[in-house]
Amino acid sequence: MKIAIIASGFLPVLDGVTVSGFYRVQKLSQFGHQVLLFCPDYSPLAHLYPNWKDYTGNIFPGVEIINLPSTPFLDFDRNVGFNTYKIVCRELAKFQPEIIHVDEPERLFFAFFRLAGIEFAQQNNIPCICTFRTNFLDYFEDFLPLPKGINLMLKLIFEKSFVSIYNQYDLTLVSSSVTYQKIVNMGIKNAKYTNFHGFDVEKFQSARITANFWESNYQIPNLTNKVKIVFLGRLTEDKGWQFTLDAFVKLQQLVNLENIAIIIVGDGPMRHEISNRLTKLTKNVYLLGRVSPENIPNILKNSDFHVTASEKETRGLTVLEAFAAGIPVVAPQAGGVVENIQDGWNGLLFTPRNQKNFCEKLKLLIEDSNLRIKMGINAKESIVKYSWDNAVANLVKIWQEQITQIF
Repeated sequence: MKIAIIASGFLPVLDGVTVSGFYRVQKLSQFGHQVLLFCPDYSPLAHLYPNWKDYTGNIFPGVEIINLPSTPFLDFDRNVGFNTYKIVCRELAKFQPEIIHVDEPERLFFAFFRLAGIEFAQQNNIPCICTFRTNFLDYFEDFLPLPKGINLMLKLIFEKSFVSIYNQYDLTLVSSSVTYQKIVNMGIKNAKYTNFHGFDVEKFQSARITANFWESNYQIPNLTNKVKIVFLGRLTEDKGWQFTLDAFVKLQQLVNLENIAIIIVGDGPMRHEISNRLTKLTKNVYLLGRVSPENIPNILKNSDFHVTASEKETRGLTVLEAFAAGIPVVAPQAGGVVENIQDGWNGLLFTPRNQKNFCEKLKLLIEDSNLRIKMGINAKESIVKYSWDNAVANLVKIWQEQITQIF
């Protein structure tokens, strides 16, 4: 099958969307498909991503990445440029795909100022489907701190725009039943819930606890007897960091913070604030910065549990990764993460924005090693179905169904 993917982002930017996109095209290559993927050019961020060239051109057999001239987006990302859509059309005409798949069409719409892929698909009588990945409406207040009334009005306007954009596509895929219900309630009429998210289960399950792991790999000594709490993801306000920082001030009244190590994997504009505030509470704070996806399995395996305070995930890839490594997760009872966490069985859910409840859950896992082990065993049992083989096979089946419907 010849598949064209128009994506809002790709590696070297590290987040759930880009990492899953990389492994998806890798698996499509192994299955023998041809893929042409469009994404922003990250060379202007070479100081942040010195390996950006590794993710451009022919990265796998049958997979070509075309980087479109880009414009700044946040502090660590890029958007495709307004005048670059002609490149997309030219390359699509050369490639002659059987189907076009668009990731985050609303973000691409406000970059291209047109519906990505649709006109070409209609002219060539091929399907054009999309993926709902990020509920940007939930992030409105994080990035536009305007008066409440104005924010509400703008959200209503943008919601109508987003619904209109998604309804232009033949199908809108979502990977969470919670998100599916949410976008149906918004008015998106072509939604389909299916498992198309995966990860390399074997790679995570084959990771091993090794002596002196932290000292050998990250020059962090004396962690053997500490409870290692790991955070993964962008260091941005939308990931719940203000809530987390405020809560840890209260946590020090419940547990001895010298008995824990706070390990933070990721980067972003809040890095210095996070470092400054946490190091006032304990010296055992370690910010590793951006880490290659290849190193995540061993980091998780050599940690005791994973914490996320983000209430806005459509699925939460890091939750699945932690489970595959055999460690429990503490997360808010909100968004797509609740789909996989069974409270008290493979992790703990806290009441959103409730610092007291959050601290109670943290205290429980910090102090009860037997509970951590038991939940970790349960966690590994809960993620077998999320292999990339299964996820990509589901996606290919949907593509084939859409192609068949056209003809």
